[in-house]
Amino acid sequence: MSHAPAAVPHPFADLLGFEVAERGDGRCRTVLEIRDEHRNPHGIVHGAVLYALADTGMGGALTSVLAAGEICSTIEIKINYLRPWRSGTLRCETRLVSRGRTTAMLSSDLYDGEDRHLAMATGTFAILAGRG
Repeated sequence: MSHAPAAVPHPFADLLGFEVAERGDGRCRTVLEIRDEHRNPHGIVHGAVLYALADTGMGGALTSVLAAGEICSTIEIKINYLRPWRSGTLRCETRLVSRGRTTAMLSSDLYDGEDRHLAMATGTFAILAGRG
């Protein structure tokens, strides 16, 4: 896996504080240091934060193998939350499972700083011709 950051600016990931730690060869590792605004009213990290980190990791993994002029877009993601989590560093490990001409399937596993498995997700992405 390369140590290159995301290929293009990602304002949404920047807003949430995601960092692409490693990316390449159909894999992506993204990390997030949890802040107060990532928590729900019960003090637990909001599920949408984990979902967004998985979605971002999947896009990063897939774009690492796309040809020049190709882009991708999420079709669907299914996520299973395995345990609640409150603080520290969240790590998402994503890999490309299968790629066809127009779609790809990816999987993400999310862990806390002690390698406890917090969530797992699978996603299907469209592969499209980019604009100009």
